[in-house]
Amino acid sequence: MKIHEYQAKAILARYGVPVPRGEVAHTPAEVVGIARRLGGTVVVKAQIHAGGRGKGGGVKLARSAEEAEQIAKAMFGMRLVTHQTGAEGRIVKRILVEEGLAIARELYLGLVLDRAAERPVLMVSPAGGMEIEKVAAETPEQIFKEYIDPATGLAGFQERKLAYSLGLEGQLVGRAGKVMAAIYDAFLGTDASLVEINPLIVTATGEVIALDAKMNFDDNALYRHPDIRELRDLDEEDPLEIEASKFSLNYIRLDGNIGCMVNGAGLAMATMDIVKLAGGEPANFLDVGGGATAEQIRNAVRILTADHRVRAVFVNIFGGILRCDILAEGLVAAVKELDVRLPIVIRMEGTNVEAGKQILRDSGLNFTTADASDEAAARVVALAGSGQ
Repeated sequence: MKIHEYQAKAILARYGVPVPRGEVAHTPAEVVGIARRLGGTVVVKAQIHAGGRGKGGGVKLARSAEEAEQIAKAMFGMRLVTHQTGAEGRIVKRILVEEGLAIARELYLGLVLDRAAERPVLMVSPAGGMEIEKVAAETPEQIFKEYIDPATGLAGFQERKLAYSLGLEGQLVGRAGKVMAAIYDAFLGTDASLVEINPLIVTATGEVIALDAKMNFDDNALYRHPDIRELRDLDEEDPLEIEASKFSLNYIRLDGNIGCMVNGAGLAMATMDIVKLAGGEPANFLDVGGGATAEQIRNAVRILTADHRVRAVFVNIFGGILRCDILAEGLVAAVKELDVRLPIVIRMEGTNVEAGKQILRDSGLNFTTADASDEAAARVVALAGSGQ
């Protein structure tokens, strides 16, 4: 789950991370009052779940409360497009107004779980304010990492090592170390999957402050954090992803025209790969999980076919807990009930696979079946391209 910048800063502040003074506003009139309370010179920041807001016109400096109001009037309701939103952008409904600060240096800090190393990794870079993906691609030597042993936590020598790699000296080393420690505490304490501060600034007076903040959380741990769960903003999420979550289905929207129904994250990634190797582009993937029911299958088909870009559906299932006959029954019922006209290619293996295939044959519906994943991928790509 993602949250807004102002929400992330409120959480980080509880753990001792220094953040600018600021308040969130929902109207231009509120922006004026906040700007006056903060002294006039403020930064007006659109609140959407995407990076690159500044380049899209979503972050602007105002020298007075009146100027902040004018900026807010133009910003509220605008469709903010960034490299992370796609062409459709996001409508701005909330604005964070923060005090202006004298910036001496802009740095980058990120904390994420490295699944290959099986531990958190704290990353810093002196190239703050830039897209970290661009830094990694063009100047990877500017990214410094420290892997954290969960049993011992972030060590003092690791904090100092990272601070020195940023070129910090004197008291700034200790101040940066305290910020790193507080961010790690917040990461653990909230079951976060990502904390990103870009930029982490050093002010003209020698303070180390999180000027921006992004936090993502492990959905499976939200039951432990009802306060964080309440921060979810459904306006920032894809409607089909929201609909899928109601039925314990995992749906991710992509950019192609082939809808993909799978069970399990590993098979999902493999399915994306074989579709692309066959020359196609997935429009999404929908993971029905290991123990899906016929009702969940029906809802999965409904959600997949609700995406107007989908020209064909690829069902790639390994029957374990989810038996192939249950899958077949759910597919047949869904196609009949929803009157699905899109071509559907099915590849299934595992428990009760022959019974499942018989159900599909007896249905009288025009399913396309295949025994191998690559064969099924080639067929669905051809059908999506022909529009049949």
